[in-house]
Amino acid sequence: MIHAPLTAPAFTEEALAAFAAAYPDAHAPLTHQLVGHALLTVEAIAALAERLPADRVEYNPGKLPLGIRPEDTPPPVLSIAETIRTIGDNGSWMVLKNVERDPAYGALLDAALEPLRAIVEPRTGPMAHREAFIFLTSPNSVTPFHMDPEHNILLQIQGDKVMTVFPAGDETLVPARKSEDFHRGGHRNLVWQEDFLSRGAAVPLRPGDAILVPVKAPHFVRNGDGVSISFSITWRSTRSVAESELHSFNHLLRARGLPLVGVSARPERQRLARLGYRVMRKLAG
Repeated sequence: MIHAPLTAPAFTEEALAAFAAAYPDAHAPLTHQLVGHALLTVEAIAALAERLPADRVEYNPGKLPLGIRPEDTPPPVLSIAETIRTIGDNGSWMVLKNVERDPAYGALLDAALEPLRAIVEPRTGPMAHREAFIFLTSPNSVTPFHMDPEHNILLQIQGDKVMTVFPAGDETLVPARKSEDFHRGGHRNLVWQEDFLSRGAAVPLRPGDAILVPVKAPHFVRNGDGVSISFSITWRSTRSVAESELHSFNHLLRARGLPLVGVSARPERQRLARLGYRVMRKLAG
């Protein structure tokens, strides 16, 4: 197993300043210093995939519509090992999930996140449920329009791609019922409409580039002409948990025909509504 500690901080002072100016509500282009790290080569990732449980590796054909429904996604035809070995021409994208459970990658995640803690915790609370993901993508592949429940920084390691990111909290893009379903375990993919495109910001990512993506900010990704490797570092916060609770509360209220609660930009301050959710959830069993 490779153990490769950081020889330089993942983020420069300039990147930390850009992060501080945007977090937690806006996306922000950043830069990083993990290009060439021994744990983030194709060979190291292939070895990691072989020792991960099967349910931590997701891989799909990469030539998909932006708004494909989860049930319409075709199954992969290659094994995990074959997909990695032929990633340059098999038209796939792959994600290795929860790689922080491997000790070497867990140490890499902690080292990358530690400089952010002094910025994050005063604003959104402790950096909880820290996770890391590795994306390996064939040339010209597409990751469909979707959202994620965590604060996320995507670091581009190899190849290039363009992420188009949209504002979080826009109910035109993510209707309230979709949020309610999502926080109850519903799929991350969103319905795509071409007129959404003008609402997004296209952010090019080359090796050494990164992007901060706010919680539930919709986005899609188009890969460039080469194989892409990206490293995603994520965390949950008091704010992200509170937002999840409020949408889950609205699901319970809607099912009973009761008035819904508004979800503010500072959901962690909505203590009474969050208490109401916990009481109702307990009563519902």
